[in-house]
Amino acid sequence: MPSHIIPSLVDQVYERILDEICDGTLPPNSRLIQDDLAEVYDVSRQPVQQAIMLLRERGFVTDAPKRGVVVAPLDVDLMRSIYQVREVLEGLACRLAAERATGSAVQERGRELIARGRAAIAHDTIANQIAADIAFHEYVSELSENSVIGEMSRPQLHHMRRTMGEVLRLEESVTLGLWDEHEEILGAIVAQDAARAEALGRAHVVRAREKFVARLEELGAIARAAERRRALTRIAR
Repeated sequence: MPSHIIPSLVDQVYERILDEICDGTLPPNSRLIQDDLAEVYDVSRQPVQQAIMLLRERGFVTDAPKRGVVVAPLDVDLMRSIYQVREVLEGLACRLAAERATGSAVQERGRELIARGRAAIAHDTIANQIAADIAFHEYVSELSENSVIGEMSRPQLHHMRRTMGEVLRLEESVTLGLWDEHEEILGAIVAQDAARAEALGRAHVVRAREKFVARLEELGAIARAAERRRALTRIAR
C-alpha cells in the first residue's frame, strides 16, 4: 500500500488482529469476542465485526459450536498446498531475476537483506526474523519484474508467516542454514545463472516445506492426543 494512503479503520483493526494471530498472542482456538476487541482497540464494534468477516473469508478465524468465533487451527493440508505453489512461483521469480537484474546495486541490496536476516536470527524477535525472510523473497520477486508473481504470492504470505511463527516459537533451530541458502540464491542471480537460480529457489522452498509442514504435523498429533486425554478424563468423571 503506498505510504500516502491511510488505511481505513477496518483495515487497521484487521491488521492488528492478524498480527496477534500470526505472532501467537491469539493462539489457535482462542475466542474472539467483539466487545472485548473493540475495547482493547478503542473502536466501535462495527470495524471489529467487518475485520472478523475478512479474517473468516481468508481462513484465519472460524465459527465454533457454542463458542462463537475462534482463531482457526493451523491447517496442515492448506500449508502443504501453499508451499507446493510457492515452490513454482519462487523458482520462476529467481529465474527471471537472474535474467533481468543487472548492476552492482542488486548485490549490495541483497547483501544488506541477508545481513539483516542473519542479525535477526542472532539477536532479534521471531517476528523480525520472519519479516527479514519475507523481505528477501519480496526483493527477489521485485527483481523478477513480474508483478503477477507478487500478486499471486501476497495473499498466502500471512499463512506462511503464521506457520513459521508457530514452529519457531517452539524450535528456533529450524532456521539454521536458511540464510546460507538465501546467499546462494543471490549469488546465482548476480551471476545471471538463471537455471541455477531457479533450481536453488525451488529447492529452498521444498526444504522449508519439509521442515515446517512436518513440524506442524507433529504439533497436530500432540494436540489431538491431549484432547483425547481430556475427553477420557471427562468420561471418567
